[in-house]
Amino acid sequence: MTAGCTHLDQVRPVTPTTNGCEECLRSGGRWVHLRMCLTCGHVGCCDSSQGKHATGHFRETGHAVVQSAEPGESWRWCYVDEKLV
Repeated sequence: MTAGCTHLDQVRPVTPTTNGCEECLRSGGRWVHLRMCLTCGHVGCCDSSQGKHATGHFRETGHAVVQSAEPGESWRWCYVDEKLV
């Protein structure tokens, strides 16, 4: 599944920065699912959430690869290539 993704060089050993969406925790918002940035550890909410903070983090930073932060899930997604990696 990694064929075609040229952003895996951005992946680092990271620790989640929070136990929920950073922005939603600050504003009192709610999230549906969580995604963790594999460049810096930022935790943001998915696009099904009102804030769409994981995608917003990508747009602000260019950090392309996220991993699901949901229990039992380990998939990764590249925003630039729009594919599972």
